[in-house]
Amino acid sequence: MTRTRSLLLAAIALLALPALAQTLGKGGSLATGGAGPDGSAQGANDQLERCDSPKGTLAVVEPQTQMQANLQRYGLGSPTGVIRMLVQQSNCFQVVERGVGMRNMMQERALGQSGELQSDQNIGKGQMVAADFIVTPTVVFSENNAGGMGGAIGGLLGGRARALAGVAGGLKFKQAETSMLLVDSRSGIQVAAAQGSAEKADFAIGGAVLGGLSAAGGGYSNTNEGKVVVASFLDNWNNIVRNIRNNPSLVQAKAGAASQRNAAMSVRANAGAAGDVMYPKINGVKVLRQPRDGSGDVQTLSKADEVLLLGEEQNGFVKVTSSRGEGWVKAILLSKR
Repeated sequence: MTRTRSLLLAAIALLALPALAQTLGKGGSLATGGAGPDGSAQGANDQLERCDSPKGTLAVVEPQTQMQANLQRYGLGSPTGVIRMLVQQSNCFQVVERGVGMRNMMQERALGQSGELQSDQNIGKGQMVAADFIVTPTVVFSENNAGGMGGAIGGLLGGRARALAGVAGGLKFKQAETSMLLVDSRSGIQVAAAQGSAEKADFAIGGAVLGGLSAAGGGYSNTNEGKVVVASFLDNWNNIVRNIRNNPSLVQAKAGAASQRNAAMSVRANAGAAGDVMYPKINGVKVLRQPRDGSGDVQTLSKADEVLLLGEEQNGFVKVTSSRGEGWVKAILLSKR
């Protein structure tokens, strides 16, 4: 029993020491302070990675049904407010509204269109900024025996140790793991991906737990579970920033050379099959005698003319039957209706 008591006393001493994540947050939520439109970050965590200037605009995807259900089990709402503040404080992107506030934005435009707003309000179509990039966050919880240590400490030692154990054992999961996927919204190509994690051991149990995230809400500033999730997202976003901040441009306009070669070697999308009726895309399309330019015309087609595919293709030309006989037409100039 004496040995057990000694081990538990040593455990309490360790719990009372701030670990690295707690040093970041100083006893409260690791996402603190605020952010302004000029890249300023008042009261931001000093371990938040930053960029010299924004890389573009970014929208944060709202959590989907399964993720919302997982968060609600611990009394947590959408983490979008936390993530958006971290993004703006990092000065790596300008954040655009694509969440619940979007409804109100569209409502204002509808009021303007209906004539309900004053005539000089200047709100309507063509004013919103596109999101250059989209970030999709996810959260996964690990729950194996999160409260066992706290119960043992409180039961054997009592008194103040029971108060310390209450915080250690009160956390309803062992670890929160997050991931973020950053995607070019125009091409759909993934730009960066990162994971983050935080455990209950990352927080000083002996100190007062103070809320620091009043702007984000959703339980992230006043619950132990919320603080662990915030710590994980902070770790996660830092990993994203380290991956992207030294790149002069994050735009992924086209697939790489290998992907383009794959596309060229694959079966052509939306290609007609033998027996399909096709139509010229423009007036003046030539039906040629051979599958090459300058081989002599069989017929000149209008956009209303029909041709029947015969199933042969050479050099970018397809063989067709027209009202004046067989010939070859550039495949790029034909389409189905």
